[in-house]
Amino acid sequence: MSTRRSVIIGTGSYLPQTVLSNDDLAARLDTSDAWIVERTGIRRRHIAAQGEFTSDLGAAAARNALDAAGLSASDIDLIVVATATPDQTFPAVATVIQHKLGMTHGVAFDVGAVCSGFLYALTVADALLVNGAYARALVIGAETFSRLLDWEDRATAVLFGDGAGAVVLEAQAQTGGSADRGVLASRLHSDGRYNDLLYVDGGPGSTGTTGHLRMKGREVFRHAVVNLASVMGEVLEAAGLTPADVTWLVPHQANLRILEATARKLDLSPDKVVVTVDRHANTSAASVPLALDTAVRDGRIQPGDLLLLEAMGGGFTWGAAAVRW
Repeated sequence: MSTRRSVIIGTGSYLPQTVLSNDDLAARLDTSDAWIVERTGIRRRHIAAQGEFTSDLGAAAARNALDAAGLSASDIDLIVVATATPDQTFPAVATVIQHKLGMTHGVAFDVGAVCSGFLYALTVADALLVNGAYARALVIGAETFSRLLDWEDRATAVLFGDGAGAVVLEAQAQTGGSADRGVLASRLHSDGRYNDLLYVDGGPGSTGTTGHLRMKGREVFRHAVVNLASVMGEVLEAAGLTPADVTWLVPHQANLRILEATARKLDLSPDKVVVTVDRHANTSAASVPLALDTAVRDGRIQPGDLLLLEAMGGGFTWGAAAVRW
């Protein structure tokens, strides 16, 4: 029996030109390259230029994804953008990107789940394609997280960077089995009890200011490893697969130690983990599609590969998806 699946037919990414190294940070903070690398695995990050906005990053990544798919913006009828750093309180970044791509048709909206945002956006777009509402979608994760940072706080300032990643999804008829191309299964979770472990201390409805990111790193690490391992197990079970079937783990790039610990929970070899945190740092909702595009373009990801995508962010929110390339 034929089943409608959302198939990724193109990926793209964009990183701002300005690179901030650990040594650059050490010149202004009580830290060092060795200290940052040992605790996080991060060596550098990209920072958006003055006047360069989240929508600019997202639109550039979207154009690259469209080029990879051999399509134009006129072929897209849905845009879902995951971001925690919109250009403005409103309108949605997605509608700004829609305009920058020259689109006057279709629908565009944002989802907010911080670092899990791309998994949330992918799941929403997948549902809308599978039910026949739309034919092709751009799913974008884009962030200028540098603008939320307290640059005097070495515990958080060293962790984040700016960037954007995008995928083009197309609804295609498949057989309905685990060998199908496309999104095979996804699972999302949230638990608002842990708001105070990872949050921004401002907002338009409370302080009237943007605020700065605050985090209790040890507690976040502990929850991340447990929650991510659990949701990845759920997704594989839902897809009728096992960890042995996974070709590549494409995780949220928060911290190298979290990536390694999560892989161990599923008995996945480190060789199966796509790692970009050393070059990009934590780009929040952009990190999964950035890592995905990196591995697609360098040839690691090949047709038929099973990808396991995962992320956890403030809220807490977390999720995973099994995708056949």
